Amino acid sequence: MGMIQNDWLQAIGGEFKKPYYKELYSFVKQEYSTHVIYPPADDIFNAFHFTPLSEVKVLLLGQDPYHNEHQAHGLSFSVLPDQKDIPPSLQNIYKELHDDLGCYIPNNGYLKKWADQGVLLLNTVLTVRAHQANSHQQKGWEYFTDAVIQAVNAQDRPVVYLLWGRPAQNKIPMLTNSKHLILKAPHPSPLSAYRGFFGCKHFSQANAFLQKNGIEPIDWQIEDV
Repeated sequence: MGMIQNDWLQAIGGEFKKPYYKELYSFVKQEYSTHVIYPPADDIFNAFHFTPLSEVKVLLLGQDPYHNEHQAHGLSFSVLPDQKDIPPSLQNIYKELHDDLGCYIPNNGYLKKWADQGVLLLNTVLTVRAHQANSHQQKGWEYFTDAVIQAVNAQDRPVVYLLWGRPAQNKIPMLTNSKHLILKAPHPSPLSAYRGFFGCKHFSQANAFLQKNGIEPIDWQIEDV
């Protein structure tokens, strides 16, 4: 598992020395040597490489990496640019972006443009066995990503949380910073999007909050490749 080098290291580097992380590291290493695991090992910490802690404006919390070939690359909801099948939840995110901000619906699901602007695309679990959803749950990743969420909560500046679905919203008790904005909606998956994800207008609300606080808004348009 590649290491984190930037300012995240100061905030969460202590996690790497804790007993749970040593167990998690051994488990993940063993899994990569005996099964097909996603994302590729070098991509596990991409969300942190692309979005330093000091630049986080929005935290978009997902759950489990995609578990089909050539999809997951370390950013929640994102797939690699040559992946022509855009996952259904991301299709629904694009529909809401179109209705909310008029963004055209792109031909790819590569969200690095968001990460580069300060959207932390965090999953609560960072690895998964091929074709076995949630197979790495309760192995220790949740402790690690809770520490990440706590590090963001501790930032003394406005930050927006996009919490879609109950598992993401279970983190709300950790979010105690009065400078931050919490936006909640049902998950964008086809099973629940019609219950209030469509029409939530989270993207325009996030940008309005950032602008009101003198922070450059996010350009949410993902371009065609």
